[in-house]
Amino acid sequence: MNKVSLRLASSFRNRMILIFFMIIIVPFLLFAYYAHIKSIEGISNTNTKMSMSYLLQARKNFEIYLNKLNESVNEVIGNKSLQDLLAKEPLDRAEEEAFTVNLLTVLYHATPVIDAFRVKVYPIKPTNYPSYMRTIDESVRIGDQYWFQRSKSTVSPNWYLTMPQHGKYGKPLLSYVKRFSGIYDQKLRGIIATDLSEDYLRRYFSPSDQLKDQKMLLVGDKGIVHYDSSMNEWTGDPFPSASFISYMKTGEDGAKSITVNGETYLATYVKMATYPWTIVSLTPLHELTGTIDEINRVMFIFLIIYLVCSISVVMYITVYYTQPIAHLVRLMRRLEADNLHYLLPSSSRKDEVGWLYRGVSSLVLRIEGLVKEAARSERNKKALEFQVLSHQINPHFLYNTLESIRWKAENHGRSDISEMVSALGNLLRLSLNQGKEITTLRREIEQVKAYVSIEQARMGQVVRILYSCEEDALDMPFLRLLLQPLVENAIQHSVRDNFDKGKIMITARKEEDDLVIVLADNGKGIPNAVLEQLEKQEEPSEKVSHARRGVGLRNVNDRLKLYFGEAYKLKIETGPENGTKITLRHPILKEGQDLDSIGNG
Repeated sequence: MNKVSLRLASSFRNRMILIFFMIIIVPFLLFAYYAHIKSIEGISNTNTKMSMSYLLQARKNFEIYLNKLNESVNEVIGNKSLQDLLAKEPLDRAEEEAFTVNLLTVLYHATPVIDAFRVKVYPIKPTNYPSYMRTIDESVRIGDQYWFQRSKSTVSPNWYLTMPQHGKYGKPLLSYVKRFSGIYDQKLRGIIATDLSEDYLRRYFSPSDQLKDQKMLLVGDKGIVHYDSSMNEWTGDPFPSASFISYMKTGEDGAKSITVNGETYLATYVKMATYPWTIVSLTPLHELTGTIDEINRVMFIFLIIYLVCSISVVMYITVYYTQPIAHLVRLMRRLEADNLHYLLPSSSRKDEVGWLYRGVSSLVLRIEGLVKEAARSERNKKALEFQVLSHQINPHFLYNTLESIRWKAENHGRSDISEMVSALGNLLRLSLNQGKEITTLRREIEQVKAYVSIEQARMGQVVRILYSCEEDALDMPFLRLLLQPLVENAIQHSVRDNFDKGKIMITARKEEDDLVIVLADNGKGIPNAVLEQLEKQEEPSEKVSHARRGVGLRNVNDRLKLYFGEAYKLKIETGPENGTKITLRHPILKEGQDLDSIGNG
């Protein structure tokens, strides 16, 4: 799994997708989420402040109304006619009917001052007033009901919620029930009940016109909804969020988001100071965030478009850049397997990818050329080494030398025989050099001297050759068999025709990082045909031609170029009147440096 992940991450295309996602998409999503949260938070805070202010004003207005209601009820209770009528119970049916007429008349004139749906006055013993109870459409057994008994035994007023009943008023009523006694004797006279319908409550708990679907609720101390501005949908039922009921017990006011029946509301509440109610405002969150939702939809559409554009850009980069580069990588891997003859990459594009293709193609061609050149150089090197080995011991030269030794031994008995044999042995020893390609300039000069000594003995002529070498140059590393072929050519083709006047001079000196060897003679010079042959680019043959002039100029020139480069080829100055001057430059080799490293470099 990790290998797959690393392989996917190593792809340029996948990196581009990751970069697009991390740099652009992720910050965009984070910013959108942050803006969304902060917008909802800001709108919620603003709505909370507005709702709280609205609820505080509603509470103030409602408390003012309830105080006035209580004062109006007290005025009715303090009515002298009402007190007198309820002071004593009727003795018979006639008195009870008279009581009914008189009490209803008093209430008719006294209750209009009460701003309520209706007002009912109940004698403390309803069973003694059947006509009156029947007239107000109530049962004489109402005194047995819980609310009546509780109100009769409680000094403080009570509020009761009455839900619709069959044959009764068709909407919930919130009743303000209060017992009253005589003004002077403190004897219980009766109970007065003031009913408030939803029309009266709506005046104080109407939703704001600015927010659609807002709910205004009046919740009792036990969590029962006493009023619901939405057509009494929850009236009479427990508030549908137990967590919010618990939350309301923590303070006098507050706000919290709650979810009811799958709908999320911003709930704000304010408790009433002297009444057992809490005013609650529920605002659907979607109403608050409607504009934000619209912005989110536009943002989502923009994000989709942005993703499509990003994917298009990635696909464009993939098709026009990564795939050509991947194709080029595959070709290069095949080239790594030494398959240089594989179809070279080509592209007609004018951009950087096209330049890359053409650069790789040019590089492959260059590498192929270098490989061929290296192979050709290796063949040349082997052929030249073969020629050198072949010419180290020239059969014809050895034959003539041995014949001279034999002739001298048989006919003269001279002491120079030992000198020739010694010179020949020294020449062979220096030529072989224990199979090593590098010798020293001193040993190379000694080899030349041994060769000249043998030639003088063989030909019976003195070869006038001068040596002028700097002492510190003699022990420098030097490629073997460079000077002897040049001296051989000078003797055979320049000095041999005139031993009396002919002379050869060899000088050696250090010049910066090179050894400079100059071989000069006063012969007739080198023909132009030989010089032209020297510059021709042809591979040396492993078959040694006896017609060639020893190892010759070409062998020395080719070996110098092969090991040290074109800058180290022989420099020849020649002419019929001026003789020949050959300048050989040899780099000063560092300690431990071999010829292979020089040639490859």
